[in-house]
Amino acid sequence: MKTIVHTNSAPAAIGPYSQAVKAGNLLFTSGQIALHPENGSMINQDIATETKQVMANLEAVLSAAGTDFSKVIKTVIFLRDLNDFEVVNRVYGSFFDGQFPARETVQVARLPKDAGVEISMVALV
Repeated sequence: MKTIVHTNSAPAAIGPYSQAVKAGNLLFTSGQIALHPENGSMINQDIATETKQVMANLEAVLSAAGTDFSKVIKTVIFLRDLNDFEVVNRVYGSFFDGQFPARETVQVARLPKDAGVEISMVALV
């Protein structure tokens, strides 16, 4: 059985997908970019600010599903420019207590809304 997760505290989907889906004791988030949850504008002054907004959006989705970063078991990070790896790592890492999830980080040609970073997660619920 699957349950669709939605919160107004994270940006609305910009396509035919859900913010997250619960399946059993797992939560699968869709990739989040740095959209402002209230007005849908991009928060992209710099890659650190952009990454903070992405993580805030993910935090809202996790919370709506009844979980948090301590229960994240897998993430995927998509970067427009792998030269941003160090800054993204620093911001991303600050949201965890030191027990980091498994992860891939890949550079891609382009992201929705010309975002610099997109992150998706799998968490326990």
